[in-house]
Amino acid sequence: MLKLYDFLLSGNCYKVRLLLSLLGLEYESITVDLKAGEHKKPPFLELNPFGQVPALTDGEVVLRDSQAILVYIARRYGGTDWLPEEAAALGNVMQWLSTASKEIANTVATARLHYLFGTAIDITTVEKQSYALLQVMDHHLATRHWLASDRPTITDIACFPYIGLAADGKLSLDAYPHVVAWVERIKQLPGYVGMPGL
Repeated sequence: MLKLYDFLLSGNCYKVRLLLSLLGLEYESITVDLKAGEHKKPPFLELNPFGQVPALTDGEVVLRDSQAILVYIARRYGGTDWLPEEAAALGNVMQWLSTASKEIANTVATARLHYLFGTAIDITTVEKQSYALLQVMDHHLATRHWLASDRPTITDIACFPYIGLAADGKLSLDAYPHVVAWVERIKQLPGYVGMPGL
C-alpha cells in the first residue's frame, strides 16, 4: 500500500494527491503535524532527513521531494502517459519539473507562504518575479494546451498547484489568459481533486 506523508495545505503534497487521484490509485494518507514540528523529529526524519513534506513509501521504496515522487508514481503506475520515454519529450518534462522546484517555488509559492503563514520575505521583489514567471508561462501556453507535450504530463501536475493558488499570495492571473485556460483544463481532467483554495 502506498503511504503518503501529507499536509493538507501544502501544494507540494497536493501534487502527489492529485496524480494519485488521476491514476485512480489507492493510498493511505498520513497527516504530518507541521505546527507541532512533527516533520522535524523522529520518526519522520528517517523518511526525509530534510524534514519536509511530502514523503512517500511504497513497500521498501522511500522517497522525498514532490517532483521525485511524481516521477516514481508516473513510471511505476502510469506507464508513458504521464512520463514519456522519448529523449526530447522527457527533456521537456524535466525542464518544467525544474521550473516547479525553482522558479515557481521561489516566486508564487513564496508569496503564498508570506500571506498564509507569515514567512518574512521581500514581497515587492517576489511579486515582480512572480509576474515575470507568469508572463513566460502565458507566452509558452499561447500555442499549446499543456506545458511539455500534446497531452498532460507530470509537468502540468508539478506546476499547477502554486499557480492555481496564486490568489493566496495576492497575485492576479487576470493578465495571463493562457495560464488561466491551462488551470481550467487541469481542473477538467477525469479524476481531478481539489484542495483548499482550488
